[in-house]
Amino acid sequence: MIDWLGTVLTESPPPDLLRLVAVPVFGWAAYRDVRTRRVPNATWLPLALLGVALLVWDIERIATGELPFWVESRELFYLRVALSLGMVGSIGYLFYYFGGFGGADAKALIVLAVLFPTFPIYVLPTEALPLTRTTVGVFSLTVLSNTVLVGAAYPVAVTLRNALTGHLAPIMFIGKPIRAADATDEYGSLLQTPDGFTRRGLDLDALRMYLRWRGTTLAAVRDDPDHHRDPASLPDDPDPPGDGSIPESGDLAGGADGEVATDGGERAGADDAAGDDAGAETDAETVDRTDAEAADGANADYDDPWGAQAFLDDIEGSAYGTTAEGLRDGLDVLADEDVVWISPGMPFIVPMFVALVISLVYGDLFFELVSLLV
Repeated sequence: MIDWLGTVLTESPPPDLLRLVAVPVFGWAAYRDVRTRRVPNATWLPLALLGVALLVWDIERIATGELPFWVESRELFYLRVALSLGMVGSIGYLFYYFGGFGGADAKALIVLAVLFPTFPIYVLPTEALPLTRTTVGVFSLTVLSNTVLVGAAYPVAVTLRNALTGHLAPIMFIGKPIRAADATDEYGSLLQTPDGFTRRGLDLDALRMYLRWRGTTLAAVRDDPDHHRDPASLPDDPDPPGDGSIPESGDLAGGADGEVATDGGERAGADDAAGDDAGAETDAETVDRTDAEAADGANADYDDPWGAQAFLDDIEGSAYGTTAEGLRDGLDVLADEDVVWISPGMPFIVPMFVALVISLVYGDLFFELVSLLV
């Protein structure tokens, strides 16, 4: 073991050894992404600065000394660095700009572009990692392609789980059923409106922001939807909405400090709808049991049902792109239904972390699959 470790430490390039710091950092970020869907900004700046310093070190060594055996030419090295920074880094920024990525996802990809522009090498007694290398030689691009492959397994797993548990619906490929009363304990977005299924339902972060702003709970809304639908029931001095995250304690929050304490209430009959795991037992007929006409009739009594527009006008910034109509539709569904479908989403940093480990050990899975096919 000592000889093996000694070989790695003495034969591998020092900059590449320092790049391994990214593995535990990305592992921690993936854990945070699963638990809270938030990763502190401070996570990425040290890695980015480390990446810049190591890149300068690499450029200085290659520009002034003899080429290491794993570098074919100086020109090719510079080209790969340019591709990593210019293409992979730009992909992260553009996806964030157009709403495809969250801020943490974009920063993680940009950090990878800076930290791993070319393939690292880790020399073992009998092998060198990664086991395979691509012709292009841009390691951050390898991590990105592996991330896509790892992420593609998620909807397959969701579909199989729904099929095996008998949860069959047109959206079984992207969503899962949960008890409506438990919606504030989940991340993702609703896949329903009073009119049926949708891909653009209420963001559950926005739901938590709304409830905190009103100083109420989802249980209270479900117990008395008519009261909460009346905009006259809005508080004179709303609480801060927060950012919509689920507190580590599991409570929804509230009080003077903006944290709303859940009362533990539950709508009568909700347990009857409970099933395995998510507490949901449903079929297409159950999910489609939405009284759209009744909700429309109740909302027609008010200029601003649920105080949705008042909420959006009062808060600073945006509630994750939520519209007043979308918030009303989501509240109507959650107030009337016992079981709802949500799209839990896949935290992007999780497959990115798995892909980083795979890339460091094996290399580019996508490149190898294409090589086998052609």
